[in-house]
Amino acid sequence: MRSTRIAVGAAVLGALALPLVSIPTASAATTVSSCAAKPLPYTVHTKAVTIRSRASAKATALGVLYRSHTFTVHKNSGNWHYITDKTTGVKGWVSGTYVYRDVAMCLDQ
Repeated sequence: MRSTRIAVGAAVLGALALPLVSIPTASAATTVSSCAAKPLPYTVHTKAVTIRSRASAKATALGVLYRSHTFTVHKNSGNWHYITDKTTGVKGWVSGTYVYRDVAMCLDQ
């Protein structure tokens, strides 16, 4: 009975490993270049974030950037981004704690 379990286990592991052996590997240089050509857009990762006059949580609030709004990041200062809210036209600073780029894995085919 024990030898049957070992034989079945080995067969399952062999079947799982076989597809991994036949997958071609991509070079790191090719993967990096395709990722650099297509950076992910910045997105709001909360319901809303306050747009401020300076890169400080104590600065005057100029508006609110909602998750559904589109915006452009012009420059960065530490963990703050100077943005233009394309929906309302408001320009100001938002915290990088709530506004950031997602991470993606790039694979060449």
